[in-house]
Amino acid sequence: MSLLELTPPEKADGKLAELYAESEQFFGSVPNNVRMLGVSPAVLENQFDFAKYFFAHKTLSVPFLAMVRMLVSTASGSPYCQGLNSGMLRQQGITTEQIEKAKADPQKAPINDKEKALLLFVLAAIKEPHSVDAAQIDALKKLGWTDSDIFDALAHGSRSVATNILFDAFKVRQDSC
Repeated sequence: MSLLELTPPEKADGKLAELYAESEQFFGSVPNNVRMLGVSPAVLENQFDFAKYFFAHKTLSVPFLAMVRMLVSTASGSPYCQGLNSGMLRQQGITTEQIEKAKADPQKAPINDKEKALLLFVLAAIKEPHSVDAAQIDALKKLGWTDSDIFDALAHGSRSVATNILFDAFKVRQDSC
């Protein structure tokens, strides 16, 4: 049970009803994370725009981004996003065993070496943002990442931290599967 009152789909109207309809099209339902963000329809709309940008990203893959979200959620102990993103990774063909190995050691994430370097950078930067230096950025650029890619990857991970805080603080419950 959430600490805030969440609007069920059948009671949504106006902009919130439109956003819930968009969720129905994408997810096939209106999951609890969408209902939570729907407490502020403007924030939910912003989150949808953010997600659309990343789902269509030219260089950051869907499995990479789901791995970022899952490992950021694991590091912060956020069960909702761990479960949601583990499910997304399984839909991408990553096994439960591979997911558990990545949770235990991000070095074992089942992504290519170029993506793994960026993943490890994001996780380190979120944990210790003041430790980021020019050498780390240069190493990522040598692998072929652009400034925009590096920024977007960290922005994605940082946004995950923020949503984890919201979901955990307001006690968003896991969706029934």
